[in-house]
Amino acid sequence: MKNVYFDHDGNVDDLVSLLLLLQVPDIKLLGVGVVDADCYVDPAVEASRKIIDRFNQRHDQLAVAKSDSRAHHQFPSNWRLSSFSFDAFPMLNESGTIKTPQADKPAHLDMVEKIMAADDPVTLIMTGPLTDLARALQANPDIQDKIDCLYWMGGCLDGHGNVNELGFDGTAEWNAFWDPEAVKTVFDSKLKIQMVGLESTEEIPLTKELRFHWASLRKYPALDLIGQGYSLVLADEADSTYYLWDVLTTLSSLYPDLVTKTQETAKVETAGRAAGRTFKNPAGRPLTLVTSADKEAFFKTMDDLAKSAHLE
Repeated sequence: MKNVYFDHDGNVDDLVSLLLLLQVPDIKLLGVGVVDADCYVDPAVEASRKIIDRFNQRHDQLAVAKSDSRAHHQFPSNWRLSSFSFDAFPMLNESGTIKTPQADKPAHLDMVEKIMAADDPVTLIMTGPLTDLARALQANPDIQDKIDCLYWMGGCLDGHGNVNELGFDGTAEWNAFWDPEAVKTVFDSKLKIQMVGLESTEEIPLTKELRFHWASLRKYPALDLIGQGYSLVLADEADSTYYLWDVLTTLSSLYPDLVTKTQETAKVETAGRAAGRTFKNPAGRPLTLVTSADKEAFFKTMDDLAKSAHLE
């Protein structure tokens, strides 16, 4: 039984990742933390608690920890609004009550508590900024010895970013840009890291065909919720393409055959116009970079997990 702690930042891809994690057999989900990054944290915490109420198939005893970490550079507000819409979906509000509690400690301290209490090593999945982990390492460096691997969605090592903010050069990825110093803290640790960067997910864009596929499977409650969630994302019809970055990070941590990987060494810029840029450097820290995904196997795994879910 693999122990897992999941720290996310509350957008559609993060919440779908949580939904799928609750269906994965042979893992124990120890805890969930939510940081105020690509979301507004209060509705994202509530949505997480409601997803657990409705889809916690293993009946793990869970509480959702609200992070009190703050941004160095905050995500655009229009990106963050989907957390309110997801939290309002009728499927998540049918009961009128929320049973899954909010943890009594902020996310970084909840992370320390849950990891240190685990009998066996913990798989740490993070699909947002690394700030809660950086703060957890500062609070108790011994957690490094209890984490078998950090699986992080963040950064990019091929030279392109997705931050288009005045005063910056566009080379950073948003999860790294949110708190570059946290990335450095984690990179300076002895943790084993597998990174899903912007370059890792080119095989799994959100497309109209994919939306129609999920629509055809609405009889499965989890797939109905997934389809509703991604209906909030309009990037493929606008000026950019949305990829399933967070879901790939989550599933590849538990199903390694879904991806191909390479070994790299990397550093991060913490200041200046390139703040948040992660880049290859022979003197950098070792990490495993996901380079591609098996599209067919990825979507089959996603479908199979979602089909296995039932409403509580």
